[in-house]
Amino acid sequence: MTITRKERMRKALRHEQVDRLPTQINYTGGMGQKMAEHFQIAPKELPAFLGNHMIRVDLNSPERLSADGKVKFDWWGVGFDTKEEGYFAAVSPLKENPDLQAYPWPDPDEATLFETAKSVIQEKGQEYFITPNFGFVLFERAWTLRGFEQFFMDMGTDPGYTGELLDRITDIQLKLIHKYLDLGIDGAYFGDDYGAQKGLLFSPGMWRTYIKPRLAKMFAPFVERGLPILMHSDGQIQKILPDLVEIGLTALNPVQPEVLDHAWLAENFKGKLAFYGGISTQTVLPNGSPEDVRKAVSACVETLAPDGTGLIIAPSHRMMTDISMDNVTALLEAFGSN
Repeated sequence: MTITRKERMRKALRHEQVDRLPTQINYTGGMGQKMAEHFQIAPKELPAFLGNHMIRVDLNSPERLSADGKVKFDWWGVGFDTKEEGYFAAVSPLKENPDLQAYPWPDPDEATLFETAKSVIQEKGQEYFITPNFGFVLFERAWTLRGFEQFFMDMGTDPGYTGELLDRITDIQLKLIHKYLDLGIDGAYFGDDYGAQKGLLFSPGMWRTYIKPRLAKMFAPFVERGLPILMHSDGQIQKILPDLVEIGLTALNPVQPEVLDHAWLAENFKGKLAFYGGISTQTVLPNGSPEDVRKAVSACVETLAPDGTGLIIAPSHRMMTDISMDNVTALLEAFGSN
């Protein structure tokens, strides 16, 4: 019996048997254009063509660019470099003026914020697994507002200010979370990077002091409703993985093979965590051959989902324009065989 993509996702996240593993391919705007031209389809048709199971919905926020067009400001007032294919915070508004009282914080009660989310849930909610896109949810939101180096200085020298900034962010995110829940979303998607390739960006103790209790508050509404929590967190974060499981994490992304060993993850967390990702956008997809890509998919499935569940197989990160179309085709073929 054919099941919806939504139900396949739900079953895999619950470690239940599925007819096949759910798949997901996310990509940058430039890569989306490249793939649409190659496969001769409209860009809006790409997610379905690629076999995606999940849709992440964002807030409706008017696009605001700097006068020269080089910086795009998000809903929080952080400016990102428009020339970067990834994310580079070029303007951190609290860096020069740290006054939290005077800062024009965004209003989570804006009437039009959720218009797109509502329409997507109505149109796609029967077939797809839909989550709000809480990228830069806490630590990353704080440092993009304050500046990377400055926020690390704050954590080390000014715990009062650091705590107040993180609390303000948490309070706003919680209001958004409850509004999304009222719309009928299927789970959570959070993004917050805590690690570099070789270790955490700060000590586990500092993470447990500043981040864990506030992240637990954001997880709690989903935990209380029995909804799955997916989280993207880059880097070597294995020292805090038990903490994330403790506060309710359901699925970890990106499970990047160069950083978190798949065999170690399976040995220590299979059954406790589902996994999302696993195919490297750092090495094999941009630099390997199509056969390398197929082997990487097989190895990922054999290690992280030997029982045929508990894995949403995907590129570890958004695919960028350095990946060849031959490797994209090989990836799709490998996904289709699992």
